[in-house]
Amino acid sequence: MFQKIIFVLFLTITSAGTLYPAESDNTIRVAIVQDVTSFSLRVKGRFEVYDLNAKKLIAKASSLRKQAVRILNNKIIIRGIPGSVSALQIAPLKGGYVFINGRIFRGRINLIVKPNGKILVVNESGVEDYLRGILCNEVAPWWPMDALKSQAIIARSYGLYQKQFPKDKYFDLTSDIYSQVYGGKSSERWRTNRAVDLTRGRILTYQGKLFPTYYHATCGGHTEDASKLWNVDLLPLKGVVCNFCVHSPHYKWQAKMSLQDISSKLILKGFRIQEISGIEIIGYDGSGRISGLEIKSQDKGFPVSAKDFRQALGPNIIRSANFTSRIDSGAVHFEGLGWGHGVGLCQWGMQEMAREGSKYEQILKYYFPQSELSTFK
Repeated sequence: MFQKIIFVLFLTITSAGTLYPAESDNTIRVAIVQDVTSFSLRVKGRFEVYDLNAKKLIAKASSLRKQAVRILNNKIIIRGIPGSVSALQIAPLKGGYVFINGRIFRGRINLIVKPNGKILVVNESGVEDYLRGILCNEVAPWWPMDALKSQAIIARSYGLYQKQFPKDKYFDLTSDIYSQVYGGKSSERWRTNRAVDLTRGRILTYQGKLFPTYYHATCGGHTEDASKLWNVDLLPLKGVVCNFCVHSPHYKWQAKMSLQDISSKLILKGFRIQEISGIEIIGYDGSGRISGLEIKSQDKGFPVSAKDFRQALGPNIIRSANFTSRIDSGAVHFEGLGWGHGVGLCQWGMQEMAREGSKYEQILKYYFPQSELSTFK
């Protein structure tokens, strides 16, 4: 089946020769829509259109009214421009914005037809604009300013660190929890933008290099050693005692799940189990979290890491690896502390430290010992 992306534009055709603006070290590429056959697009203000493959300017336009973008013939067709391309960039000029599915984005938008015949939409923006679209999704804008500054610095550091290891040839990061939750200009708030401005260019480093400045909602009393979860063994990520998150709404949690549902979820993850007769904790790590469990089924024991157990049952159900469990009437009752992987900065602990008067430098030094504040240029 032939597929194309179609736009209706009022534009000026330009001569081939104006080159596509090069990406800078300050640019971060974020996948904001993936594997779709249609999405809505609008452009406010004047903009330019570039052929991403030929790296040249192919059109200019004054604005674009909201319309659906669909696929046809594996090419992007812009009415009024001869020929077609499989990848293009919409580059707003000063004061312009692009609307994707109703959300507003600063910077440039790349539209790419992937080999599977579906559209990838990528937002290219400067690091500081990227941060503006993150902060309000990660912390409450009414939190103390030093908490917001701390979050801005670790989010900037994390984004720049991850940029060194792009997730795809077309983008560096995704816009979800697997990178950092990014909503573009639509997610911006005055106080979080202010925190970005007040910490402009500030990053955390260890021994002069960027490192993964992980963060999570609530640690439950002790942050986790990153080496227990991932192939990362750095002094700033070894874990610290945290007595600041005790008033977090996520400090304690409870969950209940039937043994049958647990079996089904573990089977989906590749575990060859049937009816569960018991769940036994077989180890703890230095932070008090569970390192491993044994699932009893048909007189056999099936070892599983706490990380895999959480992922199988759902990280929003089993909110942390710090829990106890008991079986009653065909169901498992869980009680635990904290929410998230527990590595790096505890956001509710950060909020409390700032509320008690700690400055962002003190907060970051506490959660990332041996790290240094540096400036990214």
